[in-house]
This record gives sequence, C-alpha cells and structure tokens, in this order.
Amino acid sequence: MTANAIEIKNLTKRRGGFAIENLSLTLPKGCIMGLVGENGAGKTTLIRLILGALQKDGGSIAVLGKESGGKDFRAVKENIGVVPDEIGLPDSMNAKLVGSVMRRIYKQWDGALYANYLQEMSLPAEQPFKDYSRGMKMKLGIAVALSHRPQLLILDEATNGLDPVARDEAIGRFAEFTRNEDHAVLISSHIVGDLEKICDYIAFMHKGRLLLCEEKDVLLETYGLLHCAAQTLADLPEGAVIGKRESPYSVEALVRKDLLPAGMPVSNASLEDIFVFMAKGNGGAETAPFEEDFFA
Repeated sequence: MTANAIEIKNLTKRRGGFAIENLSLTLPKGCIMGLVGENGAGKTTLIRLILGALQKDGGSIAVLGKESGGKDFRAVKENIGVVPDEIGLPDSMNAKLVGSVMRRIYKQWDGALYANYLQEMSLPAEQPFKDYSRGMKMKLGIAVALSHRPQLLILDEATNGLDPVARDEAIGRFAEFTRNEDHAVLISSHIVGDLEKICDYIAFMHKGRLLLCEEKDVLLETYGLLHCAAQTLADLPEGAVIGKRESPYSVEALVRKDLLPAGMPVSNASLEDIFVFMAKGNGGAETAPFEEDFFA
C-alpha cells in the first residue's frame, strides 16, 4: 500500500494563454498540505485535475494509489471527501434531506456521525438551504465530506465565509482528521494564517507553476525579513535576496537566512510574507488569463 495520498509527476494542462507546466508534488499520508497562490494561479484547476474532473495533457496523478480518471478511480472517490468553494446543493433541500441523499450515494455513510456534526455546527436540519448563510453552507459541506469517513480530504477555500471562531473549529477538525496516519488533507486557502496553524507542507503556485513545495517548518526556518539601507542590501551575496519592498528611507526584504553574513539581524517571516515577496519577485500577482473563464 502506498505511503502517499497524492503523487503528481510532470503534470501538464494547457488552455489558451494559461498552462500548468511540469508540476510535481507528493502529499504523504498523515499530513496536511496547504495549497496557496493568488487568484488565477491554478489552484482550483489542479484540484479538478486531481479529482478527474478535467483531463490532463501530460504527466500522471495517483490518488490513494490509483490513477486519477482511470478505470478504478470511481471506487477511490468513495474515500475522498471534497468541499468545493461553492456548495452546490438545490435551494429547496435541507440538511436532513441531504443526509438521506448521501446515504444512497456513499456506502460508508455514517448517519449518526452526520447528525452529530449538524448539532456541533449548529446547523438547523429542516431549514432550506437557500436560507443558509455562506458560512452555514460551508459548514454543511464540511459535515457531508467528513460523514462518509474518507481517507483523503480535498478542500477548496473550505474556511471561506466562516467567522474566526468557526474557522478555528474547522481547522481543528482537519487536524484531528490526520491523527489517523492513513488520512491526509489538501487544503487551498487565501487565509494563510489558517494554513500556518495546521499544515505540515506548503505548495505555492504562481501562474500555473509550482514555485515551491516544502515542509512548513523548513520554510519558516529558511527565510527571514531584513530591514536595512539599500546599499546594505546590494552588498549581500547573490541569491540571498528573494524580494524587496523599498521606501525613501529603507528597504524591507525577504532573505535566505543561511546566506546572510554572520550576526546580521533578521526578523522572522510569516508564510504570508514569504508568499507575497515571492509572488512579486516572480512577475507580480496579476490574474493569469483564461483560467477563470475555462476552469470556473
């Protein structure tokens, strides 16, 4: 049995002016990987490729040991819990009816567990879906995804629309989920602070390219923020400066701490600092063309 929940090798998907090119990453079981990047970077496209909802142009994607979109993949989907950025349920349905439908879809559906989630998340079982707030809709999506006892959770902006307390509860559930070493989570989010709390690995996409995929603790140890004069920055070794923000009086820069002169004072960088400076250093953060139209 494979030790990895997701294995992607040399993945390619092209459409018009947008492309995912030669992307490779591995999500080990027992781990949470955060997928980050600006709008149009390709995060949702990658998730749809993993789920077999889009056909790749090249490379390979294995999910729980089976090729995505292959003849055995339908059975694998029973073990994947998905929360998309929009929970697409009919307005007239309510949570009770959703449970009845899901019981017929998933062989492993646990009605008692689902009812418990509804109670924990304060979701009214008989209120129409159309009357749910966005946060309530996301909570319902999370409850459904967890209630068929999957091995892999794939979450596309699943904490979007939740208030800070509900977000904290949700990420606590995701962390609890991976205490089982056969489980794994791939979570895409713009709320980088949430990812910093729970993720073991971080994958950073920019314009269809994977700029890095690394253990979170390694990233936080490798990079720091340096505040100094422009000439001090110019004198640093090649490769030390990843990105910079200049003012008339000083410069703030993301730097590799291992390449700085001994004793140079450097402050800690957050994941958000790392991604903002890296995105700007790789050509800005404008939306890549075509992806939103074709893959939405």
